[in-house]
Amino acid sequence: MHNSQEHVTTAALARAVGYSTQQVRDLERLGALPAAERASNGYRRYARTHEIALRAYRALAVAIGPVAARSLMPVLRTASLDEAAAQIDQLHRDIAQSRARVRDALNGLDAVSRDAPTVFEDADAMTIGELAGALGVRPSALRHWEDQGLIAPDRDPRSGARRYAADATTAARITAALRSGGFPLPLVARAIELVREHGSGEEARMLLQQRLSQLAERSVALLAASGRLHALLESRDPAGAEADEAPRHAARGRTASPGGTAPRAGTLTDAGPRDTAARTDAETAARRTDAG
Repeated sequence: MHNSQEHVTTAALARAVGYSTQQVRDLERLGALPAAERASNGYRRYARTHEIALRAYRALAVAIGPVAARSLMPVLRTASLDEAAAQIDQLHRDIAQSRARVRDALNGLDAVSRDAPTVFEDADAMTIGELAGALGVRPSALRHWEDQGLIAPDRDPRSGARRYAADATTAARITAALRSGGFPLPLVARAIELVREHGSGEEARMLLQQRLSQLAERSVALLAASGRLHALLESRDPAGAEADEAPRHAARGRTASPGGTAPRAGTLTDAGPRDTAARTDAETAARRTDAG
């Protein structure tokens, strides 16, 4: 479709971009595409702007995942140019922050490996508060990890308070490193199991290296999408938002993002990113008392 005045059917638009007709209709319903005009016979009629938006969505979905792309597209289409540009900038920042967290996690694993040969005296065992402070997490996160079978602290025979000796401390450090790197608990559990079996953190290191590779792929995909996103912003009304679309999609935005705010760019429900996992663990168990 090259003529900006030309209108095509749903099937023709889907064929041009490589989607099914149902996908095109669904994306229009979700606000990823502008509302189509209707011909006298009631059939949808799509213009060049629809193709631009559909290609932008497809490129964005490769970079950040389809769920996040569906949430973000209405914002990019209808918000002010300043807000749309800020959302795109946030995508790049999110990747950079995720990469920094994974690298910090790798540094944490290096520290665990360096400390492994050190003789651990019983007197060196830490309380839950001491270990939480050393790892930069809440005591409730350590309790949650214990509930999930990731760490197994000893108990003081008199007070019953938790005491974290060598094995429990090592497991907690590896768990904290992987969670800060964005990994879900089942993968963390597998890595801890291998550490217990083989005494090595290489499985955890491999997972973090894979995560770095995934982030690099996202960066490249986002760069590839930049041309499509530029075309999308250029195709909008000169005033910025598509006025007739804004009220309808503002309501959708409130559904997708509690409180009515625009969804923060790069927030993946997929792969993603779970980069606030350690904080989530703490919040899951936050209602418990922090007494040892």
